[in-house]
Amino acid sequence: MNTFEFHTPTTLDEAYRLLEAHGDDANIIAGGTGLVLFMKQRMVQPGHLVSLRSIPGLDSIRVEDGTAHIGAMCTMHQVETSPQLREVLPLLGETYRHVASVKIRNMATIGGGLSHGDPNQDPPPSLIALGASVVLSSGSGQRTVPLDEFFTDYFETDIHDGEIVTELEVPLPSPSSGGAFIKFLPRTADDYATVSAAAVVALEDGGRNCRDVRVALGSVATTPIRARKVEGAVRGRELTSSLIREASDLVQDEVDPLDDFRGSSGYKRQMAQVFARRALEAAVANISAVPA
Repeated sequence: MNTFEFHTPTTLDEAYRLLEAHGDDANIIAGGTGLVLFMKQRMVQPGHLVSLRSIPGLDSIRVEDGTAHIGAMCTMHQVETSPQLREVLPLLGETYRHVASVKIRNMATIGGGLSHGDPNQDPPPSLIALGASVVLSSGSGQRTVPLDEFFTDYFETDIHDGEIVTELEVPLPSPSSGGAFIKFLPRTADDYATVSAAAVVALEDGGRNCRDVRVALGSVATTPIRARKVEGAVRGRELTSSLIREASDLVQDEVDPLDDFRGSSGYKRQMAQVFARRALEAAVANISAVPA
């Protein structure tokens, strides 16, 4: 790695000033699990690292007004094990439980993971399916970006110069909804998935028709993708097995996988269809208030 200067601001304002002063030569560091690896591989060579570890308030979790507010410095293990989140957003804990190893989850932060823009990470599909947004803060104010608009290209996001991811906002699902996250692992449990998929389904009150649905996939394009064609095919209709199967076929027109050692693009395209279907089926099965 190249030599660098390590900064430990104690306020966000101080962090903003450091980013402004050092410009493109500065990088934010949170948990460090991703950035340090990039630095070792010389993919990035910052002269200044601005740590968020000493800034209070960025590792809090609160639920209010129908939304979970999760600080960007919360570790993945913290989200995985939070009793508060487990009660209102069980899909979050289930998803973060699948990330890498316990050692990584104890260090990696949710804000850091999202900031890297890695299309193969586990959390983005579930977060997109849940309708999550990220709060981006800078010296000039804040803005909130829906996660399905946050990822712009391979390892690229909508973070502007001088901005810091400070919070994740996740709306609480309705009582008549269910969610699921699944992935196919080619090798070990801590490897990236060949394909991952998440779905959140809400039924009409007192009925079986789909009131709303969100489906998202990872590892099947240069960014996590939201499968809008699949959603449109089932929204407002009764979620029969045949409808789910027909709708899931449409995902093959929405993905654009890359060939790599985890599978060919053609194989991943077919797997995307299979896992979109399985995620939808599991989400429906997880709805707790389906009428008899």
